Amino acid sequence: MAWIDLVRPEDARGKLKDLYDKAAAAGNGTVGPMVQAGSLNPDALEGRTLMYRALMFGRVSSLSRAEREMVAVATSVANRCHY
Repeated sequence: MAWIDLVRPEDARGKLKDLYDKAAAAGNGTVGPMVQAGSLNPDALEGRTLMYRALMFGRVSSLSRAEREMVAVATSVANRCHY
């Protein structure tokens, strides 16, 4: 497994703290590892988050929400991700 330097939620400040707070509020109250992996570049993290939301929740796809979730799960399994 690769090692990536990151900013822990308790150490986040400014824009990164705002992004972490939004991620925690949208999920289960924690900041997941994929969000933390983008912590060294908050602008890129924000862009990735916006892209994810557009892909998963946007209305321009011919795939249903369930089908999008299935693609995400299959991709995670193929990449040996546990989430």
